[in-house]
Amino acid sequence: MITGVARAFSDDIAIDLGTANTLVHVVGRGIIIDEPSVVAVQMRGGQRVVLAVGLRAKAMQGKTPEPVEIIRPMRDGVIADFIATEEMLRQFISRAKTMLGFRKPRILICVPAGATPVERRAVYETAVSAGAHKVHLIEEPVAAALGAGLPIDGPRAFMVVDIGGGTTDIAVLSKGDVVQARSLRIAGNAMDEAIMRYVRRRHALVIGESNAERIKIEAGTALLQPNGRQIEIHIKGRDLKEGRLKTVVLGPADMADALAGPVGEMAEFIQRALEDLPPQIADEVAARGVVLTGGGALLDRLDGALSERIGVACIVPQSPMHCVIKGTAAVLESLTERQHLLIGP
Repeated sequence: MITGVARAFSDDIAIDLGTANTLVHVVGRGIIIDEPSVVAVQMRGGQRVVLAVGLRAKAMQGKTPEPVEIIRPMRDGVIADFIATEEMLRQFISRAKTMLGFRKPRILICVPAGATPVERRAVYETAVSAGAHKVHLIEEPVAAALGAGLPIDGPRAFMVVDIGGGTTDIAVLSKGDVVQARSLRIAGNAMDEAIMRYVRRRHALVIGESNAERIKIEAGTALLQPNGRQIEIHIKGRDLKEGRLKTVVLGPADMADALAGPVGEMAEFIQRALEDLPPQIADEVAARGVVLTGGGALLDRLDGALSERIGVACIVPQSPMHCVIKGTAAVLESLTERQHLLIGP
């Protein structure tokens, strides 16, 4: 009986350790964790104590009698706070293990395409310290290609652009191999910062990151069109000149203007990647189109804005936010056959 139950489960865990969100997939069970990459900490007796991670940590913000700091241990897709990241991973791994999961799990974790050897090693060692038996690494856009359902073993080349919270990653694959992989540290968080700067510059209003992210999700657009999204959003903040609270209204034109900077930098990044490809591969990519994945791909009309700038069609697959974790899980399930897609720590 126990043997039969054990076979239904696995000690293999795929992790998309992102700047904004962390997703955990357990082989045989699917995605079981999709939570913010945040940690709640508090100073006690001169020492920092981790109180909670993920959704539990976010829920504590402003709701406890004692001051609690909510921190993001990941920055630009890499570890900025080792202790907080290790504890976050430890708790997520603990929640992912089954009642029969006495053994330490085997983990496949993704990293930005442009992560340095030092940054990759930091992710590897943190995962080992958090309780992994064996750790493998894969580049995010490579995993995204598999998760988007692209025929990576086919004869024709294609390009995937994965837009996360901290980085925009590009991978070009042909005949099952990675032809090119690179990373730009401008993505969803840069969009939030651009909105904050725009509101400050145009309306002398100070808003926080969470408010800017809400504005981006609810009303953000990358391309102004007469028949496009016509959402207006009312925002409240502190007036820089008078120091009092005031409300302003932002429309589609404001959003397109505010986001023009980061969208333009992403377009230049993709354009350079295309120009650096061998002519035949570049032609194949152009014929197939560029596939956009990650949470940033959900920005209204981003595909149209990038297509307009680079002259190549951009396509958004279903559930772009889950492409990386789905691809990571797919590699983990056929690790022997996909060994060539892994990278060293």
